Amino acid sequence: MARATPHPAQPIKDAIAARVVALFNDRARGEAPVPRRPDGLFGPRSVAWRVHGDVTSMMVGGISSLLLQMLHPAVLAGVWDHSSFRTDLHGRLRRTARFIALTTYGGQEEALSAIRRVRAIHERVGGTLPDGTPYRANDPMLLAWVHVTEATSFLAAWRRYGEPGMGRADRDRYFAEMAEIGERLGADPVPRDAAAAARLITEGRGALRSDARTREVRRFLLQPASRAPLTAPLQALGNQAAIDLLPDWARHMHGLANPALGRPLLRAGTRGLAETLRWAFR
Repeated sequence: MARATPHPAQPIKDAIAARVVALFNDRARGEAPVPRRPDGLFGPRSVAWRVHGDVTSMMVGGISSLLLQMLHPAVLAGVWDHSSFRTDLHGRLRRTARFIALTTYGGQEEALSAIRRVRAIHERVGGTLPDGTPYRANDPMLLAWVHVTEATSFLAAWRRYGEPGMGRADRDRYFAEMAEIGERLGADPVPRDAAAAARLITEGRGALRSDARTREVRRFLLQPASRAPLTAPLQALGNQAAIDLLPDWARHMHGLANPALGRPLLRAGTRGLAETLRWAFR
């Protein structure tokens, strides 16, 4: 039987996919993409499978959520005191992406094991803010801020670059699904619909601050993880899309510009990137 002739574009698709896989998986630790298993916490018909399966919107939403999270002094202190953000902040991004992949697409035991590991890490993280206030990473309210900003940002990025017409029922269902992860991590309160998530973010704004430490962590976050000719420009585009995704008040707190005249071009470029990556993985 004659072999099927490969599609002429297949080498290009393979090259793009390989570069993205390398960006999100640590080869030195033997990491590979998480296989999709139907026996996990959600399953193929969940909204989470749909939202979390898009590389571009997850990258944009992930960076945007970190920019929101670090405005909370205790979250920032945890990064400042307990991470090597100056040398490996993108390693943290990669580990967060893997946690999301395991809890979304892994089997149930894989997902629960990942949650237990994160809870164990949180138990060991704590310290004192510059003003003398103690903080603990396992504080339910602090975990709630991290959870709601993450879920809100992922969904906002998916709606902008993947499914602009997503209905309210599916948006609420997404928060209800994510609540299972938040509650298992110890967050409280955990929103179960879009309105509750918006209220929680509004209520949390009073605790937010921006200072020299915020600016330094942000500078490292927005540096490209790679200077490769293909990867670096794509990461720069993702960073700008993440800034554009922020609420106006958060962008102002960070002192980040978002010129209105540049938004159509930025969003068109990000949509083009999203479509290219979907094509490469299709």
